[in-house]
Amino acid sequence: MGRLQNLRLIQKPILLGLVTLIFQNITAQEVSKGLHAKYTTQAIELDGELSEPIWKTAQKTTDFWQYFPSDSIAAKYQTTVQIAYDDTALYVGIKAEAINNDFVITSLRRDFSGIRNDNVTILLDTFNDGTNAFGFGITPYGVRREFLVYSGGAARENYNFAWDVKWQGESKIHDTYYTAEMMIPFTSLKFEEGATKWRVRPYRFNIQSNETSTLARVPQTQLLGTLAFADNLIFEKPLGKSRTPLTLIPYANGLAQKDFVKNVRDNSITVGGDAKIAIGDGLNLDLTFNPDFSNVEVDEIFTNLTRFEIRLPERRQFFIDNSDLFGSFGNFFREARPFFSRRIGLALDANDNLIQNDIIAGARLSGKLNEDWRLGILNIQTAADEANEIASNNNTMIALQKKIGKRSNISAFMVNRERFKEYDFSEVNDKYNRVFGVDYNLASEDNTWSGRYYLHKSVNPDDKEGNFSAEAITTYNKNNWVFINDWVYVDNDFTADLGFVPRTDIFKMGNFAQRFFFPKNREIVNRNNVQLLFINYFRTKVDFKLTDYSLRATWETEFTSNAKITANVFNQYIFLTNDFDPTRTDGGTPLPGNKRYSFNYANIEFTTNNTKLFTYALNTTLGQFFNGNRYSVGGTISYRLQPRGQLSINVNYDGIKLPEPYESANYWLITPRMDVTFNKSLFLTALIQYSNQRQNFGINARLQWRFAPLSDLFLVYNDNYYTTGFSPRFRSINLKMTYWLNL
Repeated sequence: MGRLQNLRLIQKPILLGLVTLIFQNITAQEVSKGLHAKYTTQAIELDGELSEPIWKTAQKTTDFWQYFPSDSIAAKYQTTVQIAYDDTALYVGIKAEAINNDFVITSLRRDFSGIRNDNVTILLDTFNDGTNAFGFGITPYGVRREFLVYSGGAARENYNFAWDVKWQGESKIHDTYYTAEMMIPFTSLKFEEGATKWRVRPYRFNIQSNETSTLARVPQTQLLGTLAFADNLIFEKPLGKSRTPLTLIPYANGLAQKDFVKNVRDNSITVGGDAKIAIGDGLNLDLTFNPDFSNVEVDEIFTNLTRFEIRLPERRQFFIDNSDLFGSFGNFFREARPFFSRRIGLALDANDNLIQNDIIAGARLSGKLNEDWRLGILNIQTAADEANEIASNNNTMIALQKKIGKRSNISAFMVNRERFKEYDFSEVNDKYNRVFGVDYNLASEDNTWSGRYYLHKSVNPDDKEGNFSAEAITTYNKNNWVFINDWVYVDNDFTADLGFVPRTDIFKMGNFAQRFFFPKNREIVNRNNVQLLFINYFRTKVDFKLTDYSLRATWETEFTSNAKITANVFNQYIFLTNDFDPTRTDGGTPLPGNKRYSFNYANIEFTTNNTKLFTYALNTTLGQFFNGNRYSVGGTISYRLQPRGQLSINVNYDGIKLPEPYESANYWLITPRMDVTFNKSLFLTALIQYSNQRQNFGINARLQWRFAPLSDLFLVYNDNYYTTGFSPRFRSINLKMTYWLNL
């Protein structure tokens, strides 16, 4: 009990400080200078030329500041932005200065990588909340991307690039600059009727010259897209009503597949579709019937040497709009999330294999009720698969969010997974699972302080006392210092069937410190930073027994060329409560549980300047691993076929050497990839994935024809083989068409 008492003594002053922090007044950010949008009735031809009369009278806004390599001087190559609008659309005119016209473009495919292509992007915070925004970007070749920003854009997971919406844009390349025109229909945005002001921030990746710039100054210790820093976009006359159209997205999919393991063939044609309906100025109603949630883009295979499940991203369009209202509850570092949409549409069969579970229909209502309130309601019915002992379930989530102050909010939710019918294989304690709770998200006006504080509880038919999950995490980011303090509790009986909970019965204490150093002469090195991370995990049911700790020291150097080198040293302690084989060898001898393991290792990573046609990244890890040793080496080599595509190969080797009788292994993961864009409408992607840990050699080839805006015809071929004996496992080919129709 002595350790428990000491922990409680430590908790009191820290928790008191957190409570004080939440309610204290935070210094405001710099006052923005503002951009003015000119109202026009003139026709604008989208050719990228900026030749229309409106561009001669609309306000020209320049004075971009560097974000990289410096964040304290004016951009060397300036960008000029002009904004106009009529009754139906917002128009953005851009002139981007450059050293020459040899721009960096990796692909002609829509939704390009912002950090690998010359581009200008504009963020539109249409509700002025500093929390959510629409993003639109365009390259010198007129290639477009769009995305959503959630939770203030303070973390990389707050950017959703799977979002699609209709808009237009064209560019024109000149000798020492390029120009571009964007036309964003008001029907593709959500905003308040009669609005006279939005928050806006244009920024630019000048990959050609290794310069990143932004209109509103952003410290390098913050992410470039964070919404804490923005200017006001002031409209000459109030906007009308948000008129998002009714959108229908039908699909047809012809599939032929064979499972060689079960010797089962399946030839089928399925039809179904989605609908998007606007309700008021801020709400979306998404409907789906007999959806085909098969991914035309396969998940990348990974080598897993941990004891826990890996979370993969959601790409299905039905779940994209306002996804933060559903998926951002819970732990900041994914210790316990009460809702994870990829659980829906998958289920465990009688042999605990994860297989696809058909969805009958679903509906999502999400968005803004007014300036301060957001609402999310989701309901999806999955089908029964009695042959595989899978029940039909109704899956529901309700979330309500209230804005507090400038950028903070408090949210409440309820998740319910319920079986309404009894089956021969049914179990009483599996009839339902419910999780409910409250989250407070702190975000100061200039993002110096941020954090999350939540309390969740699960309820099951065989419910016991407890079943709680809680966290208090606070981040300070200013003056080249970053500090993070994280406390997490997940009860042994906390259950979230529709969530992501890698493990239970934990109490976590995490501390992180980072310091940035900027050399006086920055011709070669842009900045250095040193990091220290210390994490402890305790078993709450065993008198707070220490089960894991990890101590990591990091040195990172970022070069002005955009190359980067990172070195880490780790000291790790694990108390295995159960037997575990880190090699996951079938029939192998696992490491014994109820035993302590302490080991040290180091790794180093290097990535090259991505402005070159030939680029590479290398990494290696060397040291102890449980009661043995580990050596890992890997890297990616890429060659850009500008602007038509890219060839790359990723190779990763993990050598695990444990003393007998425990298992040793040599794991290889090899992934060659080819991306070819014949033009802005026709794309070919071919991917090979070899993993001897998963005993799989897979081929995925996808031909995509975008025959109309956001409407595609896909021809997809999948072929998978066992790596031992090279015998076939699974093969499929499907032809899928989706059509996006605005009414």
